[in-house]
Amino acid sequence: MSDDTTDENLNVPDLSEPLRRALGDRYLTYALSTIMHRALPDARDGLKPVHRRILYAMRELKLSATGGFRKSAKISGDVMGNYHPHGDAAIYDAMARLAQDFNVRYPLVDGQGNFGNIDGDNPAAARYTEARMTLAAEALLEGLAENAVDFRENYDGTLTEPVVLPASFPNLLANGSSGIAVGMATNIPPHNIAELCEACLHLIKTPDARDDTLLNFVPGPDFPTGGTIVEPKENIAEAYRTGRGSFRLRCKYEVEDLGRGQWQIVVTEIPYQVQKSKLIEKIADLIQTKKIPILGDIRDESAEDVRIVLEPRSKNVEPDILMSMLYRSSDLEVRFSLNMNVLIDGLTPKVCSMKEVLRAFLDHRRDVLIRRSTHRMEKIDHRLEVLEGLIIAFLNLDRVIDIIRYDDDPKAALMREDWGRTFTRAMSEADYVGPPTGEGELTEVQAEAILNMRLRSLRRLEEMELKRERDALMEERAGLDDLLNSVELQWSSIADQIRETKKQFGKDHPAGARRSQFAEAGEVEEVPLEAMIDREPITVVCSEMGWIRAMTGHIDLTRELKFKDGDGPRFIFHAETTDRLLAFGSNGRFYTVSAANLPGGRGMGEPLRLIVDLPNEAGLVDLFIHKSGRKLLVASSAGDGFVVPEDDVVAQTRSGKQVLNVRGDNRALVCKPVTGDSVAVVGENRKVLVFPLDELPEMGRGKGVRLQKYKDGGMSDVATFTMADGLSWLDPAGRTRTEVELAEWTGKRAGSGRMAPRGFPRDNRFT
Repeated sequence: MSDDTTDENLNVPDLSEPLRRALGDRYLTYALSTIMHRALPDARDGLKPVHRRILYAMRELKLSATGGFRKSAKISGDVMGNYHPHGDAAIYDAMARLAQDFNVRYPLVDGQGNFGNIDGDNPAAARYTEARMTLAAEALLEGLAENAVDFRENYDGTLTEPVVLPASFPNLLANGSSGIAVGMATNIPPHNIAELCEACLHLIKTPDARDDTLLNFVPGPDFPTGGTIVEPKENIAEAYRTGRGSFRLRCKYEVEDLGRGQWQIVVTEIPYQVQKSKLIEKIADLIQTKKIPILGDIRDESAEDVRIVLEPRSKNVEPDILMSMLYRSSDLEVRFSLNMNVLIDGLTPKVCSMKEVLRAFLDHRRDVLIRRSTHRMEKIDHRLEVLEGLIIAFLNLDRVIDIIRYDDDPKAALMREDWGRTFTRAMSEADYVGPPTGEGELTEVQAEAILNMRLRSLRRLEEMELKRERDALMEERAGLDDLLNSVELQWSSIADQIRETKKQFGKDHPAGARRSQFAEAGEVEEVPLEAMIDREPITVVCSEMGWIRAMTGHIDLTRELKFKDGDGPRFIFHAETTDRLLAFGSNGRFYTVSAANLPGGRGMGEPLRLIVDLPNEAGLVDLFIHKSGRKLLVASSAGDGFVVPEDDVVAQTRSGKQVLNVRGDNRALVCKPVTGDSVAVVGENRKVLVFPLDELPEMGRGKGVRLQKYKDGGMSDVATFTMADGLSWLDPAGRTRTEVELAEWTGKRAGSGRMAPRGFPRDNRFT
């Protein structure tokens, strides 16, 4: 290697450049590319580059709305090879979405084959499907051959592509758009074209119209899957005014009467961008976990249309109540966010109001109109020049034939010839000062046209046709000249074009009618469980091993029941299906179980641990029916406890609600309803202490206060009673014994107490 080798020769980057600047410059380049050429749509035609290139490539393939179909693989291949070198899979996905009538309000691609469905199934491979443009796509491309927009070179400089499409309708709002760029995103819902055209006409008539006025023409989005918008009008107005907001969208349903008081709900329209299969799966999971106890079953009876059948478990509840619960728990109600972040003039990202977006479209339409008119005028000028030459040829037919027949260079001879008086005569017949530069001389264009003229055109009738064509073109040119010189005429012409668009895509179009309707939200209050479940008597049976079941009716509580081997009865009591049961675990947590959700009594039931999240190391202390307004005394084996309102221990989840805090080897031991004015505590040392109930605090959660002091062992039982009535217990013989004189055992809370009275049960239990 020679000594004069430098970094430049080795193509080594400049290592002295700060890393922060290098990363910043490169990331900025990436960010700008993502924002301008990938994620954000153009406000003028509402398209991203990939969609624009797909439609332009289909136009080049002559796939008109009335023509034949071509393989999607051919289309995506042409787009990738000519305009969009980013992979045919991404191109095909974008094209397939433009053909999905459940995703796009006015599809731009007419697909033949499997292009996916509302269940969320993917389209078939590109080699199996075919496509062509729709009328809406042709409306976006109208005028492309008339210099309506600028063209730029494609990625390799071999072809050209349009920078933006002419767009005869506001596609950005009509079909909506969504995308995530770098540091910004966009999400625009679809709207109704007829309503957008009305808003555009109003803006043309009143350029300084207020944003709220446009809501008289565009009341809100119009989703391809229909549904009901329940967002308040003031929120919709604010969203369109600022370009940011959201819309609450609900499904549309009907109530079918099945006779004999039975009914079912049929959902016919689901919210936008909700996959039907996942929606049904979610609702089925709600039924399985019994989170909506009044919903019995769900069936999908959809064919070409949507038909989801919801069967209630009980006919006693109102359909609106059931739907209200489903709105809160499933995607039958969604919130669609609005973020109108678009590229203004294809360059500047900006969050726009609806008025600004429509104004950008109208300004674009004016530019297109001026460019198309100018292009047409240039064509007319060229044709008029040719017509003047042909008319001169007819007026001097013999001389023209002579020159063509005998001259070696007829073109030059025609241009040299002084047609003088005949030229003036021809010109005087029309109010036109044409392109010829010399008086009485033909231009090169005119001479070429004369030489290319066919012999059969040399008839009198043809001369008359030429003059008639010239007069018509002169009249058209005068109209175009007036149009280009008058802003008022330009807006009038644009208004006429918009009216034609409205007529084309309005009520006579298959997708013209509004699909999404508006309604009040109609909030439904919480309904008690009793109103949603049939009230029936049951007998709750829970075994020593924790297997629980609900037997139909109120059976004899002394009746012998079957249990698993080694198991036996522990809790058995009468209840009703509308009751809620409270289970108190030795871990100090309360668990809530709906009696209606208990397994039936035909078998052995199910473990309570499967119904609620009761840990394996925790045991079941008590199980009873919840009664609102009652108070409970809870205590641990260490002798700590307090009073808690029963309404505060009701849990909303399977994991329960922690109430009594226990640590180490201590465990929750007692949970009893509070009655009377006194508390009696007995320890494992058989000492009894009686003290007033008001010495216990009322708490929602905690360790509690010391009930009785022990040197060794712990607490055995606690009870509340009325001092005047005395303290009762069952003696060893099973007889009830009541001790009224309790002065010997009465003391302050947290005392040691005195030995239990004679005849006190050996198991140290009050009951």
